[in-house]
Amino acid sequence: MTQGAGQGPEAERTATLRDFRVPGYVNETGPYAASTHPGDVVPAVDDMYPEGYPDGYTPTQRDLPVINRGDTLQTPVEPAAQPADEPGPLYVVGDVHGYFDELLAALREQGLIDADGHWCAGVARLWFLGDFTDRGPDGIGVIDLVMRLSAEAAAAGGYCKALMGNHELLLLGAKRFGDTPVNSGAGTATFQAAWLLNGGQKTDMDRLQDHHLQWMARLDAVEEVDGYLLVHSDTTAYLDYGDSIEAVNDTVRETITRNDADEVWDLFRKFTKRFSFRDEGGADAVRSLLDTYGGTRIVHGHSPIPYLLGEVGSEEGEEDSGPVVEGPHVYADGLAIAMDGGVTMAGKLLVRQLPLNA
Repeated sequence: MTQGAGQGPEAERTATLRDFRVPGYVNETGPYAASTHPGDVVPAVDDMYPEGYPDGYTPTQRDLPVINRGDTLQTPVEPAAQPADEPGPLYVVGDVHGYFDELLAALREQGLIDADGHWCAGVARLWFLGDFTDRGPDGIGVIDLVMRLSAEAAAAGGYCKALMGNHELLLLGAKRFGDTPVNSGAGTATFQAAWLLNGGQKTDMDRLQDHHLQWMARLDAVEEVDGYLLVHSDTTAYLDYGDSIEAVNDTVRETITRNDADEVWDLFRKFTKRFSFRDEGGADAVRSLLDTYGGTRIVHGHSPIPYLLGEVGSEEGEEDSGPVVEGPHVYADGLAIAMDGGVTMAGKLLVRQLPLNA
């Protein structure tokens, strides 16, 4: 299992704040040209990174190894612990965006990993809500860590799982399709240019390997756990992909597998929408998802909490003192929990146990 090195150049967060300025015309509805979102930009053309699509790597499904010593002695690794009768505590992680050191600190604070970065939470359950790369210094280190923790947690009787974010789709698209033009609905666009304009890091692309691509391509888009509907984006666009959790996840995986640039772009575009739950009618939008997929509350990342609270200027040049994020944001009549603490804009990388008052 690849180890998360967590090493990379120090990122200047102040340089990323401008990427999150929210245009005044941001909204969920209307043409895509009029719904570009903070930090998620529709671009022009740049360089291309064409490579093939790998087969057969799923780290959490591999058999544990056997150590062979000499011709006669074999020392098997201890078998995975059996899950407890009662499920372990449930934790969720907001958007990481390559901030490896901040992720380690947040996981340690919650008692999920030890001082060496290894799983120490036994039968606990941990869900990442997507967006592992871009903007921060070590997105590949983050992916390596999550993959390793998935195997370590499973061996301890718990689990560590992850959802598909729009930046996973963006990185997949940049690697597969490069500067191939796509039908954006708002002029010429390419995955390569979109990735660069949305914080794509050359160091991540240089270190991206087949097993990272395979892992990202197999991530689920929606899950329901303990009455919480887990998604990445605060949008109702998931309803376009199926009327059940299984249907949505199957449709998303099939779309990625078909390797059609226009189809993947449309998926990326829809997963990039946001703010469906924020304003008037937001609670009804949440209920439309809960009624379809189950659960009593929705938990999402994607939209930084300072924007949901209106604590950051919406136009270029506006002054602000920086976001203040103490924890998750509960809104939409108490039906929605936002987990993106805005780590890329000097906010906080959130890891929290559910329910929030536990």
